[in-house]
Amino acid sequence: MTVVTSIRREVLTLPAAELGPDNPLPPLRPLDETHRVDERDRDDLPADMARQLGHEPLRSLLPVRIRDGYGRTRAPRALAALVIENDRLRATVLPGLGGRVASLVHLPTGRELLHRNPVFQPANFALNGAWFAGGIEWNIGATGHTTLSCAPLHAALVPAPDGGEMLRLWEWERLRDLPFQVDLWLPDGSDFLYAGVRVRNPHEHPAPLYWWSNMAVPEDHRVVVPATHAWEFGPERRLRRVPVPPHGTQHPYATDHFYDLPDGRRRWIAALDAAGHGLAQVSTDALRGRKRFVWGTGDGGRRWQEWLGGPGTGGYLEIQAGLARTQLEHVRLDARSEISWLEAYGPLSTAPQASPETVEERLAHVLPRTALDAAYAAWQPCADTAPGDLLATGSGWGALEVLRTDLKLPGTPFAESTLGEDQAPWRELLRTGTLPEPRRVRPPGPTPVAPHWRDMLETAPATPHTEYHLGVAQWHAGDRAQAVRSWERALPLAPSLWPLLRCLAVADQESGHHERAAERYADAFDDLCRERRDDGEAWTAAAAALGREALEALLRAGRAADARTVWEALPPATRGRGRFRLLEAELLLAEGRRAAARAVFADGFEVADLREGDDVLDRLWARLGDAPLPRRYDFRMRPRNP
Repeated sequence: MTVVTSIRREVLTLPAAELGPDNPLPPLRPLDETHRVDERDRDDLPADMARQLGHEPLRSLLPVRIRDGYGRTRAPRALAALVIENDRLRATVLPGLGGRVASLVHLPTGRELLHRNPVFQPANFALNGAWFAGGIEWNIGATGHTTLSCAPLHAALVPAPDGGEMLRLWEWERLRDLPFQVDLWLPDGSDFLYAGVRVRNPHEHPAPLYWWSNMAVPEDHRVVVPATHAWEFGPERRLRRVPVPPHGTQHPYATDHFYDLPDGRRRWIAALDAAGHGLAQVSTDALRGRKRFVWGTGDGGRRWQEWLGGPGTGGYLEIQAGLARTQLEHVRLDARSEISWLEAYGPLSTAPQASPETVEERLAHVLPRTALDAAYAAWQPCADTAPGDLLATGSGWGALEVLRTDLKLPGTPFAESTLGEDQAPWRELLRTGTLPEPRRVRPPGPTPVAPHWRDMLETAPATPHTEYHLGVAQWHAGDRAQAVRSWERALPLAPSLWPLLRCLAVADQESGHHERAAERYADAFDDLCRERRDDGEAWTAAAAALGREALEALLRAGRAADARTVWEALPPATRGRGRFRLLEAELLLAEGRRAAARAVFADGFEVADLREGDDVLDRLWARLGDAPLPRRYDFRMRPRNP
């Protein structure tokens, strides 16, 4: 049989915002976790769920950096795409943006099966910031959208089980130090895109594992799933078991429903329009959970949808599939073990308003369970096949770990050639036992924080540069007192004071010494202004990141005059950003200039990196008067506290 499936490069041109540089300040503060269960609910949960809810939740974003350098100015930009196509389906994949499947089109009918976002607009939804809406995304790491949402993955062609080709995506996930792969292929004549997923734990210790595959679909679609009950997690952050709400049930605020699929039932979920047409996702049994997320009917939910895609682009909801019953859990991946499964995505047509049993019968007809199991069995031997033609390159962090340990990871090579500027000093530490001093004055690079790197830093010559990175690794390990000592030891001889002063300021804040933190922030910002060498991307990002933290700390300490000094020292372009217009309004209010603060709101601004669930706009507006919050600033995802 001649295989007609093709995989080709294309360019997808969209109105797109620039991602911008990463925040160069290490994320030392505890994770801003909005998906934490109220302790009152734990005693009423199944034992395995309660155990997994408490299984090594993420406490820190280290070693990953925050991505907050994007804005909201969109212009036509070319995005590298890889297209997988047979005579039935066409899938468009963005390897430079987390391997997102941006579009899945059923060719005989011309139907787009996903919510295809017509723009690329980052927003602050990923664990580390930048994320965008639409398509199918692969989430690994911890509760929330992956830190790889807007990061490049390695991609290459690999022989498929049917003799054709498949697209392999792979990376090293740094929050949990786990390599993973997603193999995408379309058998000739198939109506379903297959995704073979494997996560490996190559270490001598168990690791917490999180995986959810998220699909955005039009919000008018009816979600069908083989369950009668679900675990509801709403704005009040209570987890409770409820009957599956019927289609059309209105939720004023964003709400999750984690479906309680009975043991032994096939694992699937579908989203169908009024005529019974739509998308089905089905998997082998390892991918246990299914979920629906809705934005809600309130003004905040509607505003978020416009924010992520633009007015008139159509709302969406998400259907999802994961390793646990809820996204609030992490499962255990044993040492030197792996887990894999197969997913399939394709069109499904049934009678309008068909029951879940009827939908499942139709799914069994178009993709029998035995056929999916056979495809999974055929794929498993291919998972170790060495990739062929390289189509995209991810980060060098996996290569650094392979270099350190001489790991053998068949199927997912992390070539030494992918090592870059960020990995160069750590490669030198491996080779010589010494962390080299930077060759030029610039903001410090990222810090690997796993125990083996911390051990190497502790035995390396104690230069100020080494002490800075050692302190970051010690802080991540929970040894805060020792981290502070490392940073303080580095101060007398450090050529750059501001990175150390900033770390010490965060330590002061975390221990409740806000006045001392404000003083250190002011000193750190002064030192950065003296040291800054140019107006390049790295220094501009450092000034913005440190300036923001300094302003917030000084305002919290009631030092409006010092905050004004920092504000005036910021570059005009930085002061014009929405986040800094918001800080300007807060500064004006602190100075007693209420009318001027209200004028900032009246002039209009957009906080590009507004965090999911953050009510900072609502809280500041309430301090300015009694008028209702203008709709353009209403991103409220839960009722306002009385």
